Parts: sequence; structure tokens; C-alpha cells
Amino acid sequence: MISVLVALCVCALLAPMIIMRLGTRGFYVLALAPAAALLWLVLNWPTAGSPYTETLEWVPGLHMSIVLRMDTLAAIMSILILGIGALVLCYCANYFDEVRPRVATFGGEMIAFAAAMFGLVVSDNMLVLYVFWEATTVLSFMLVGFYAMRATSRRAATQALLVTTLGGLAMLGGIIMLGERAGSYLLSDILANPPASSTLIDTAVVLILIGALSKSAIVPFHFWLPGAMAAPTPVSAYLHAAAMVKAGIYLVARLAPAFATTVSWHAVVITLGLVTMILGGWRSLRELDLKLILAFGTVSQLGFLTVLVGIGDANVAMAGLTMLVAHALFKACLFMVVGIIDHATGTRDLRRLARLGERLPVLALTAAIAAASMGGLPFTIGFVGKETAFGSVWTSGALSDWQDKVVDFTLLAGSILTFAYATRFLWGAFGRKVRKSPTSAVRDMHPPNRMFLFAPILLALLGVVAGFLSPLLGDLFEPYAHSLPTYGHEIEHLAMWHGFGLPVVFSLVAIVGGVLVFLVVRAQRDHLFVHRPLVNADRIYDAVLRGADIASLTLTRNTQRGSLPITVGVILLTTIALPVAMLFTGSRNTLSIKGFENAAQIVIAAVIVTAGVTATLLRNRLAAVIVVSVTGYGCAALFALYGAPDLALTQFLVETLTLVIFVLVLRKLPAEPEPRHSTGFRPLRAALALAFGATLVGIGLFAAAARDTTPVQVDLPGAAYTFGHGANAVNVILVDIRAWDTLGEVSVLIVAATGVASMVFRNRRFGAAPRVADAMAMSDIDDDPIPPDRTTWLKGSDLRDPRHRSMVLEATTRLIFPTMVVLSVYFFYAGHNAPGGGFAGGLTMGLALVLRYLAGGRYELGEALPVEPGKILGAGLAVSAGTAIASLLVGAPALSSAMVSFSLPVLGDIKIVTALFFDLGIYLIVVGLVLDILRSLGARLDVETQQISGSRAVSA
Repeated sequence: MISVLVALCVCALLAPMIIMRLGTRGFYVLALAPAAALLWLVLNWPTAGSPYTETLEWVPGLHMSIVLRMDTLAAIMSILILGIGALVLCYCANYFDEVRPRVATFGGEMIAFAAAMFGLVVSDNMLVLYVFWEATTVLSFMLVGFYAMRATSRRAATQALLVTTLGGLAMLGGIIMLGERAGSYLLSDILANPPASSTLIDTAVVLILIGALSKSAIVPFHFWLPGAMAAPTPVSAYLHAAAMVKAGIYLVARLAPAFATTVSWHAVVITLGLVTMILGGWRSLRELDLKLILAFGTVSQLGFLTVLVGIGDANVAMAGLTMLVAHALFKACLFMVVGIIDHATGTRDLRRLARLGERLPVLALTAAIAAASMGGLPFTIGFVGKETAFGSVWTSGALSDWQDKVVDFTLLAGSILTFAYATRFLWGAFGRKVRKSPTSAVRDMHPPNRMFLFAPILLALLGVVAGFLSPLLGDLFEPYAHSLPTYGHEIEHLAMWHGFGLPVVFSLVAIVGGVLVFLVVRAQRDHLFVHRPLVNADRIYDAVLRGADIASLTLTRNTQRGSLPITVGVILLTTIALPVAMLFTGSRNTLSIKGFENAAQIVIAAVIVTAGVTATLLRNRLAAVIVVSVTGYGCAALFALYGAPDLALTQFLVETLTLVIFVLVLRKLPAEPEPRHSTGFRPLRAALALAFGATLVGIGLFAAAARDTTPVQVDLPGAAYTFGHGANAVNVILVDIRAWDTLGEVSVLIVAATGVASMVFRNRRFGAAPRVADAMAMSDIDDDPIPPDRTTWLKGSDLRDPRHRSMVLEATTRLIFPTMVVLSVYFFYAGHNAPGGGFAGGLTMGLALVLRYLAGGRYELGEALPVEPGKILGAGLAVSAGTAIASLLVGAPALSSAMVSFSLPVLGDIKIVTALFFDLGIYLIVVGLVLDILRSLGARLDVETQQISGSRAVSA
């Protein structure tokens, strides 16, 4: 099964090239993929009681092992998915007149959809099933939106995506609830040992049903399916007749053996299924578009199927599987017929089609056979399914005495409507309509070729052949039926004729009643459908979207007003209100607050408080930033005091670099803000700040008091040394235990650096920093303008304005820079066992570059590190990500670390932990980040300032 999935995915990737190379004939080649998979399925049909299973370990800790299981139900669905998929691809070869890139992509999307549906029905793991479930949603969105230039197609695709995704999210919640309570995410385990009914289990099942019903267009989610008729006809024939909409039916049938006896199940499945059958059938009688008649008919039939597979009775389930196959055959055939009519005449409006049956008798006969199966006429598989349904529901033990009668009579009413719209479809497509001559659309049509008729003819004939072979089909269906209770009745074998009885009477009533309803609707149409329905799901959908837009705009207008103080205030208020409310409404532990332990803590705390209060009073921007940095340095001092030198070192470096960045930006702004820029009520801001600080302190105290076991910090040093081969627990956590988090964080750093630099540069941001030689080549400066008797500490400083130079700073930088580089390398290498690491080493190297820039100017950056920052960032990310791939190549989990030991003649025994390479990537990313910031917020702003000063001088 895994090989079939992989083969289908590979064919999906190759499909665009095949179609672009072979033209529309390439669809015949693509049809070989599902056809070959169908052949494999037939040769490996699962036997009763022994399904095929395949397991591929992926993420066992998250219950994400890929477990595939092919049993009877999955095999029946798979044969429809693969068989009809192959015929639809053959149909596409004649449906599309020309090949363009979108058509080529369409072929790949159809194959991919077949792969996703196949994966969905064979997935035993519910989480993996959900992945395939959402894959069908995305592919459906792309296929329905095939005509992206049309507003109707875009709306239909978006509508289908929103509705089915919403249902899918509800289903995901139900899957997690059910899997956690049952102790397994495998459907086979849950069906073998269903969890006892409870409020949690019932809620989980209802959430899963919401996903299933939304996918199968059951009321109140039915409206998306008729809208999806904006898609090309092959999409309708496959997704909306045989494949996608059957996913929900499949899930209901899959879960019915375990949960069909609950009250909530029957209330949701049977009630909504019956309403959908009646509503869809009635709506189909209103439509004038042949495709919409079939669309609402599909909605009606999906309601019928939901009831049959959801009742939870073995005999009714046999009828459900029979109708499942029948519906796929006749509805796919009829959609293809509509596509041929549209292709030949250019219209689907039944008012513009008259005497088409005389021009296309073969097509008319094909449609008549398929419609006969849909209406339940004898000698078709549809007749077998309806007869079985009428008889089994009437005597079902899954329902009470009055419930089974109500359900059966409702199914009869729905079948009357089914026969009525089947008759109306044939009359509207091929009837004479009291006209002596064909309409212009029929008169000017171009007849379809034989291969265009091949797929619908074969499907129509299969509907008849399946009816005669129903006993054999029953043998294939019975293993699934045995998973459901029989309620004292023997499982009735499928047959074309079981004698005269209630099912025959119901069938006769459905046929006669359907003809009468058709005649009444035809005669009274102008009176029946004059006014729009009072309740319309499409209008409700639009109203909900408008309401969501209005609510979001109102919320945004009142919270995101373009004012930074207001935005931050809303965030802080939310952060204060929610935790405090939870603390007051939830259980709380008794607090045990310890005072200061020594005088150093009091001094540091006093400095931090004083700096915080001073920052609120200062008006000078630079002074305020410096005072704020004092609070950060105070925190670093507390880290060092409590025995966390690694955190203290990182905090010192981060605060210093942050201060430098602030200075680089603030030097271009006025020293103090103008009075007109003052906003907000200062006492309110102070109160908000105090409340936020108090909230953080309170949460921290309650969190510490809530601990009732030994904290993990006790075991971390030993675990870091034993498993991570390092004595520095902080560094081991960053580069080993939570390396995935670190990789994500450094990726965010790269994105942030790229965004800031791109905004500052605006156009060309790539390339290394300019060097002194570049400046000399672009000016009239002599090759050696510096007198030979003068000492030059930094080459770049000679190109600066003498007013901005400091010889002391230049000389000091010349002496300190090499030391800082060596120190950064030491931090990098020693970080696994001592304070330091790639992050601390990179920050130290970054500060060394900052010092070179401040002392020598923008040209000194090029002299210090003549490499483009983007290359350093990319190399760092490649090295960090490469460690994940390297561990996979040797069969270990991603980002695993190992220790390599070897001996050298002089150095002796050497031990290297592979996490060092991951740390090297972090080191390079931090260095590239600092260099990019210096080039953008430093050197680039210097150039713009110089250009502005020069233009002002020229103007003066």
C-alpha cells in the first residue's frame, strides 16, 4: 500500500511533463497509474477477518506512525477511487481541447487527489487519516478553482475550502479527544475495544461527525457542493460523485460499528441525513442547469447514504454499501454526460436543449440507463440497493418500532423526489419539449467522438452488470456487515429479486410518485418557484462572512489604531486580565515567599528599581535607553549570583549588543521627543506597568508554589553529561535536547535580519561592505595619501571626518579586537562544558565588529570581515540544518548528537561532540545577523546622512 501511494505521488509529479509532451493524449498515460493500482488491489483483495496491514514508523512519540490497513470497507472505497479515477482521466483526454500549463497541472492534481483519497481510506492511524483528509481539502480547492479568472470559481473554491476546513478542525479536536481517552489512535484498536460512552466520548464523536458531514455536504453544510459545480466536469464526476464527498460517508461507516448505538450518533447522523435527502431532492426540481440538478441530487443521495451506513444495522449496512457503489457509477456517468452535452452544444440550460436525444441517441441511452439506476428501476444496481434499503430499515433492530417506520417512509419520500429529478434530468437534456425542431444550440452542435463516450458508456453498463452480479457483490460486502450487530436477523444476501413484498411496493410507489411529482412540477413551475426560499444556506454563509468581517474590523479599529502605546496597552491588559482571572477562578497553592538572602540582592534590586523609575522620568532618548539597559545588567548580575554564569554571560552580551543597536538608531533622531509627540495619560501608563510587573511576579510565585515533585533542574546536569556529553546543561539543552526549537529561533533571526536590512536598503542590499580600496578607486585620492611617518591604527578611519575620529578608541580597538576574536572562538569551543557556546561566541564576535565599526566607520567593516552577511547567514543555516540530515543518514533521529573520540600524537585523547557542528551554525548566524544590522542600521544610514548633508551644502 505504501508502494502504491508513493507510485501515485511520483506520477502526480510527472503528470505535467507528460501532458505538455503528449498533449491531451497524455491523460491516457496518466490513467495507467490508478489502473495499475486497481489491478494490484484486485489481485490483493483482503480476505474476511485478515486485513492487510503495513506500518512505517515516523514519530511514534506523537502517535504519528503511518499504519495502513486494507480491509473490506477500505477495499470497496479504493476500487471506486482508483477505477473511476482512471475512467475520469480517460474522459479528460477528450474534454480538454488544448493543452496549456493549467491543464497540465490539472492532470497532476487529479492523480494527487487519487493518492490522497487512497491514503485516507487505508489509514488506520486517525492522525495520519486527518493529514490525508486535509490534503483532499487543499487539492479540492485547487481543482474547483480551475478557472481562476472567473469570480464564480474563486468563490466556489473558497467556500468549499472554508466549510470543509472548519469541519476538519472540529474533527481534529474529536480525534485527539477520542485517541487520548481510548489510549490509541488506531481505528482498529478503537473498533475492537470501543471506549465506554461518556460526555467526553460523545462530544468527541460528534466533533468527528461534524468533519464527516461537512465533507459529505450534509445539512447544514450542504450548500458548498452545488457551488463547487463551477469546477470542470471531470472534477464533478470524480470529486463530487465518486471520491471526495464519499470520504465523510466512509468515516461514518468506519465508526458505526463502535458508536452507532449512542443517542447522539442517531440524533446527528439519521436526522440530518433524512433532512438532507428531502431538501436536496426538492432543490434539484428548482434548477434549470443540468449540472446543478445533478449537484442537488448528489446532496440528496449523500443524505440517503449517510442514513444507511449510520443506522448501525448489518443488513442496512449491506444496502448502504450497495448504494455507495451504485451512486458512484450512475452519478459519475451522468456528470460525464452533462460534460459531453456542454462540450457539444455550449450550454447546460435545459431550456436551450430540445430534441438532443434524436441527435445523440447513444448518449441519451447511456444517460437513461444511469438515470434508471439512480431512480431505482429494475435490472440495475440502484434497484438492488433501494430494495434492500426499504426492506432492512423497516425491520431494523437498531431503531425503535416507530423510528424505523418514520425513517423508511422518509426514505420513500426522498426516493420519490429522486425519481422525479431523474426524470426531469432526462427530459431536460434529451426531451422534445413540444418543439417540432431542435433548438439552435442542438442544431449547431458538434457530435462527440467515440472515445469521449467510452467512459460514461462503461459506467452505465457497469451499473447494469453490477445489478445482475449483486450476489457476488454481496459476498464482498458481507465481511464489513459482520462487524455490525444483526439484532437477531440473518444477513440477507443481495439479489435482484427477493419476491413480492414491502420493498417492491415501496419501489412502485417511488416510481409512480416520482412521475407524478415531475408532471406537477413541470405544469406548475411558474407558481411553485416564483419566490426565493425563505431560508437559503448560501445567504446565511454570506451573512456569516459579512458578520465576521464586521466584527474583525470593529475589533481592529478599536485596538489597532496605529498608536504604539495603545497597541502595547491592549496586549498588556490582555496579559494581565486572563492570568489573573484564571488565578482567582482556579485552584491556588499556598504561597511561601522568601525574603532577601544577602545584601548583594538588596543592592542589585535597588539599582534595578531605581533604573526603572528613572527611565519613566527621563526625556532624553539615549539616557533612557542606557538606564533601561541597567535593568538588564542587573538581571545578569542576579543570574551570576544564583550560580548561572552561562545565562549571566549571555544576558550581558545581549544587553550590550541591544544597547549598541539602540544607539545606532537613536543617533539619527532628535535627542528629546517634541512635546506634540507626547501621547497618552502618564499615570495610566505607570499603573499599567505596575500591574503588569505585579502579574508576572504573582504568576511566578504561584507557579513555583504549585510544584509538588522534584524539579527537573536536579536531574538536568547529570542527564546533560550522560546523554549530551557536556557539563554545561544550558548549552546541551540548546543544541541537543531542544535543538529543533533552537533551529526555529535562529531561522526567525535570519528572517528578522533580512527584513530590517531590506527596509533600510530598499533596493540593492546584497554584497559585502565597501572596503578602503573601493573608496579610493571611486575618488581622486592618491594611492597612498597617508604620510609614511604617521601611524595608522585602522585603515577605514582615514576616510572619516576628522571631527568624528578618536585616536584613543582606534588604538584601543586595534589592540582589543584580536583578543575579542580569540575570546569568541574560546566561548564557542568551550561552551559545551563551560559558560559560552555558539550564541555567546557569536555575540562576542559581533561586539568585536561593532567596536571596529564605531572606531573606524563603515569602511572598517569591509576591512574587518569582507564577506557578504547573507552568505554567512546562509552558511550558518545550512550547517545547522545539515546536522539534522547527517543524523538521518546514519539511521538516527533528526538532530541527534554523538561523541567521537580519537587520539593525536601531541594533543592526546580528543573528544568531539557532533552537536558542536550545530553550534557552529548558530555562531555563524549570530555573526551574520550582527554584520547585517551594522551594514543596514549603521553603514547604510551613514551613507544616506552623508548624501543629505551634501545635497544641503550644494543647495546652500
